[in-house]
Amino acid sequence: MARIDDMKTKSDDQLSESLGELKREQFNLRFQAATNQLEKPSRVREVRRDIARIKTLQAQRTSADAAK
Repeated sequence: MARIDDMKTKSDDQLSESLGELKREQFNLRFQAATNQLEKPSRVREVRRDIARIKTLQAQRTSADAAK
């Protein structure tokens, strides 16, 4: 998975920014799904999993900092 490797190289600020963008995209996709205008339904799953990856990475960093 190259995606998680790319995320690990990002700073905490960059991860937070990416998380915000993904949450906005998720919001827009939910509206598109509700109005039956969703072109690529698989994108909902991708976005949800990317959000989970970022949150997991942030939690790992936080626990690593707390352990120091």
